[in-house]
Amino acid sequence: MRQVRKPRKVQDMSDCFYQILTGCLKEEGLRHRSVELDPAIWQEFLSDVPAVSAVAPERKPAAVTENVPTPSSAPSSSAPDVGPVTATSAPVAADGPEAALAALAEEVRVCRRCRLCEKRHLAVFGEGNPRAELMFIGEGPGADEDRTGRPFVGRAGQLLDKMIAAMTFAREEVYIANVVKCRPPGNRAPEPDEAAACIGYLKRQIELIRPKVIVSLGGVALSFLFKESAGISRMRGHWIDFNGIPVMPTFHPAFLLRQESAKRDAWSDLQQVMARLGRKRQR
Repeated sequence: MRQVRKPRKVQDMSDCFYQILTGCLKEEGLRHRSVELDPAIWQEFLSDVPAVSAVAPERKPAAVTENVPTPSSAPSSSAPDVGPVTATSAPVAADGPEAALAALAEEVRVCRRCRLCEKRHLAVFGEGNPRAELMFIGEGPGADEDRTGRPFVGRAGQLLDKMIAAMTFAREEVYIANVVKCRPPGNRAPEPDEAAACIGYLKRQIELIRPKVIVSLGGVALSFLFKESAGISRMRGHWIDFNGIPVMPTFHPAFLLRQESAKRDAWSDLQQVMARLGRKRQR
């Protein structure tokens, strides 16, 4: 039987859909390495992967040397001005946000929307439970986060882990993200144009995850996400609304490391969040 050749445009669309779908599947495989995958899925969509890979390999210990960016994500000498990303760049799946978040993470991995991409090592999309009821938002990655591709893993991240545990949550239960996904040089605050180019990614994460409560960490997240100029010292402890989601601004863990006397106020803020979510600390 003579094989009918698809028109070029249809073939291009098929190739694009194939790449997106396989990317999502591979992303989920990396995030859930202990989950056995149906061999039929690999056979149908991942024909380039040997059939013996139906079970994802055992997770290796994290190592900085394993986080070298691929050629497609490595920054070049200049970043084209492609305009700010919108907050509706990916559809919401009827069965949950996982696939849409994975596709959005791939966009962030190769993003070149502002100059921060020029010196990044790895973009830091965010991590956690895609169906979390509690979400934390910081300002941007630091040196440790830039090397690992994970948010809040340095000294400030270690303190955030303790704050999350004190709220009776595990880190894996919540979702953690930042206003900008690439490290500003010298850990400086993001410039307004940098935040404007990147903020759509964060808004889309919020839209997909739909947390019950957001904790905004520090003045940078407060000013860029909520257009609030009053400052974190005045706004902390007071609820703000973001598209129907209650937000509690509090101090950034990095500030708490420098100013330990502020920890009492931060804990008071977090207790309000616990009360809103019906969490009680065991004595």
